[in-house]
Amino acid sequence: MIWQAIAAPADAAPPAPVTIRAQSIPPRHFFPDHTHRWHQVVYAVSGALTVVVEGRSFVISPEQAVWLPSGLLHRVGSLLGAEFRSLWIARAAEAGLPDSPTVFSVPPLLQALIVEAAELEGQKDRDGYTGRVQALILDQLRRARPLPGALPWARHAPLAALCEALYADPADPRGPEEWGRAFGMSGRTLSRRFEAELGMSLRSWRRRLRLFKAVELLGGGLDVTRTAMQLGYASSSAFIYAFRSAMGCSPRSFQRASGAHRGVPADR
Repeated sequence: MIWQAIAAPADAAPPAPVTIRAQSIPPRHFFPDHTHRWHQVVYAVSGALTVVVEGRSFVISPEQAVWLPSGLLHRVGSLLGAEFRSLWIARAAEAGLPDSPTVFSVPPLLQALIVEAAELEGQKDRDGYTGRVQALILDQLRRARPLPGALPWARHAPLAALCEALYADPADPRGPEEWGRAFGMSGRTLSRRFEAELGMSLRSWRRRLRLFKAVELLGGGLDVTRTAMQLGYASSSAFIYAFRSAMGCSPRSFQRASGAHRGVPADR
């Protein structure tokens, strides 16, 4: 399926010091390559975003965000749709913030502040409350914990189609040989191209994809058993073990914490 471009906002004005734009991105839509004269935080309160910057393409969940310094060419879109929140940060407020693209974790407090600031956007700050919320956001950004990376994503066909297919169905059991035949190449060639473009093997990428989707599904309220089934695990216990090994907590503990700061019942 073809991706559709979204027009950049025509009324863009410099932030002073923070501007938040809220926008729904439909499935398979994207903002084409562009730059800003100010810094940007790319974030989604729900759904996943695909970010392309400096020749790298990756996907982030609502537990992650990307810091983009001013003047950097980038592209943002969503495969399945997302509630996008774009934070524009004035260059005058850059003290203590990264000088290069950075993926970082978004703790519950920062999530709540972003949601609150988006609700206040465009209102007059009569009592200084909006300014205090924005100041807290800047403080949280300066304290944000960088992550080693998000989910890498292929930029070129047919590997991009492979990533999309596995993202839509993480339980798909096909390996390099089967996927290679589907794309008219040997399994060895597909594996070599995949590792060269994404920096990891298909097996390792699939493992990271499952963890990424687990965070997305559990955060959305899906129970542990159905999450394990959708991800293709042989049993709930196998999923729980893999999740705990990677995240340091059980899926249920993660879900309780996620539901608490999003107002989502854990047994929805």
